[in-house]
Amino acid sequence: MDKELYKIHADVCKVFSNPARLEILDLLRGKGMSVSELTRRTGLSQANVSQHLSVMKSKGIVSYRRKGKNVYYSLSNPKVVKAFDLMREALVENLAKRFKGGRN
Repeated sequence: MDKELYKIHADVCKVFSNPARLEILDLLRGKGMSVSELTRRTGLSQANVSQHLSVMKSKGIVSYRRKGKNVYYSLSNPKVVKAFDLMREALVENLAKRFKGGRN
């Protein structure tokens, strides 16, 4: 069971290895957004945003709902944002240490 969980964990973490997907994740915190809104906010093409959302959906990170012609995406689990925030805090702390001459 542990080995399978490690594999799933690694696969999900790959989703977060792309800066555009991290930006989309950050934009989706606490609210759903349409593809067109995400396109406008990120400056990426609609095809590119849709591709990133497809990857995130395939790993269970985002879910979607249709409303008329629009598709709205949201985070499947709010704990994803907690993990995002913890990792970001650790990175900011490490960067601060480096700029102060400390070691990581």
